[in-house]
Amino acid sequence: MKIKISSKTHVQPNKPILGKKQFQLTTFDLPYLAFYYNQKFLLYKFENLLDLEEPTFQNNVVEKLKDSLGSVLEDFYQLAGKLAKDEDGVFRVEYDADDEEINGVEFSVADAVDVSVDDLTAEEGTAQFKELVPYNGILNLEGLRRPLLAVQVTKLKDGLAMGLAFNHAVLDGTATWHFMSSWAEICRGAETISTQPFLDRAKARDTRVKLDLASPKDPNASSNGDAAAEPPQLVEKVFKFSDSAIHTIKSRANSVVPSDGSKPFSTFQSLTSHIWRHVTLARGLKPEDITVFTVFADCRRRIDPPMPEEYFGNMIQAIFTGTAAGLLAAHGPEFGAAVVQKAIVAHDARVIDARNEEWEKAPKIFQFKDAGVNCVAVGSSPRFKVYEVDFGWGKPETVRSGSNNRFNGMMYLYPGKAGGVSIDVEITLEARVMEKLEKSKEFLLIDEEEDGNKITNGNGHGHANGNGFA
Repeated sequence: MKIKISSKTHVQPNKPILGKKQFQLTTFDLPYLAFYYNQKFLLYKFENLLDLEEPTFQNNVVEKLKDSLGSVLEDFYQLAGKLAKDEDGVFRVEYDADDEEINGVEFSVADAVDVSVDDLTAEEGTAQFKELVPYNGILNLEGLRRPLLAVQVTKLKDGLAMGLAFNHAVLDGTATWHFMSSWAEICRGAETISTQPFLDRAKARDTRVKLDLASPKDPNASSNGDAAAEPPQLVEKVFKFSDSAIHTIKSRANSVVPSDGSKPFSTFQSLTSHIWRHVTLARGLKPEDITVFTVFADCRRRIDPPMPEEYFGNMIQAIFTGTAAGLLAAHGPEFGAAVVQKAIVAHDARVIDARNEEWEKAPKIFQFKDAGVNCVAVGSSPRFKVYEVDFGWGKPETVRSGSNNRFNGMMYLYPGKAGGVSIDVEITLEARVMEKLEKSKEFLLIDEEEDGNKITNGNGHGHANGNGFA
């Protein structure tokens, strides 16, 4: 892929933000300093190809994006700032229009005019679009000297690729997509955004945590220090679950009425436990081996008092649970769903506060793969309205996560482009495990006696299927 960076600039808020603004990072933010920047990739196809010709593209697309970015940064000015820390090692995000070291958001424009939108949707892994997303392999701690948001807009043969890298120590997925929808809103012509961000992090947690953190260990380094150990080859796939597939999985999980009177399993609990069970089977674990399920859950409504949905920052906490591989294999889908449900229900305000207090006494900087043994971990959410991010040239063709923060068992959930309750699942696994998963008729909901619909695992290879997995 031939990509040429034609310009790199920095975007500040259009109107000056008066005074020095400082916001101490909270206990919800700090554990992610040793994660990588959170990357997002959005792909747009242009109906009118004249919009891709110069100077139209520069004037009507690039300058419009930059101007609307400057406008939305007036409200989300923390993203135009930088990380800083005081003499005690207490981290903060700060913005000061008079600070020459604060450059704003990095904004790059590139050309890949031989590449079409279809070229970038045909491949499974992130390697195909890795060069279209900035800050590959950059740790969030680098926000001490790098912008907290980097954007790369690449002109394609028939559309536009937008790659973004957000500092994950500053904001989570909910705040990320609030920002993206607000930016698109301004770009489409709105004078103001419809929902203001809630910027006061002290309302979420106001504990000073001192960190002695200069240069965290590379999360990709061997955990046992054995440089000769070869990590397993990992591959990425997108499995697209249609409306009917989701309904089938949910109905199967709820086919057995729980004896303890617990609520029916949700779509999330049914789908993620379905994946957890089948990944565990594909791994070929011993019956006594423990397998861990981890979900990075939004705590805005869980804490007491609750925080508003528009809270800008991290308000996520990892929920861990697990069981023996043999128990998952021996029972039906309701068993794994119940394990997931119990862990999520139990994670209330009291548990969240206790976890925070424990961490504040002995801070531990997470590495992105600290999710547990034989794990399946879940990030992002099908509730994020990613396909409504329309800058004025239509909804995206596809929305993906970048190559950062991927490890064996990590999956990201997005709503399906088809709408309804369809869900796209990006998952990273060992190659041998992925091969088994792709051949699992039970996982793919393939009924050999039915023909009709085709299912795909994202790379165009179809299977006959009457259950609507697509």
